[in-house]
Amino acid sequence: MIKMKTDMHSAKVVGRNIAISTKHAIVISKYIRGKKLSWAKEKLAKVLEFEVAVPFTVHNKKIGHRKGDLSSGRYPINATKEVIKLLNSAEANAQNKGLDTDALIISSIIPNLASRPWHYGRQRRTKTKRTHLEITLEEKINEKKKAPAKKEAPKIEAPKAEIKEAPKAEPKQETKPEVKQ
Repeated sequence: MIKMKTDMHSAKVVGRNIAISTKHAIVISKYIRGKKLSWAKEKLAKVLEFEVAVPFTVHNKKIGHRKGDLSSGRYPINATKEVIKLLNSAEANAQNKGLDTDALIISSIIPNLASRPWHYGRQRRTKTKRTHLEITLEEKINEKKKAPAKKEAPKIEAPKAEIKEAPKAEPKQETKPEVKQ
């Protein structure tokens, strides 16, 4: 039995039977998993403008290289659009729960293969591409909480009493007894 964690600092969205390639969803998920929500939305918007390619670390047979440090990559437009829609929906769910949207992190994004029905019409023996996508956002909480400052006991000072100095004793002069002759 799998126990799901219920956390008050998370928001979730589930997309069922989305018409995108599961392979593209896997690659995009790997690219944005563990990142801040604002960063992920910014990078995916640049993918739509063909400025940043999604790195294909798996499913990368016969895929060309891209500029920069990226080895192989592509611009999966349809999958990117659907992922952005789901991220926006998850952000709205987080806002509805009262979470801080600036501190949201994509803690889990799970793409799964969905059922593949036949194409409609005269196309024979071809099936559609379908994917289930589940996204969970968590609010990052500062773990370094400041320990409350220790209250020092107030120093109690004794009232200053006037200390009278003892009179200085004069050094005694030894006097020898007079001897009578």
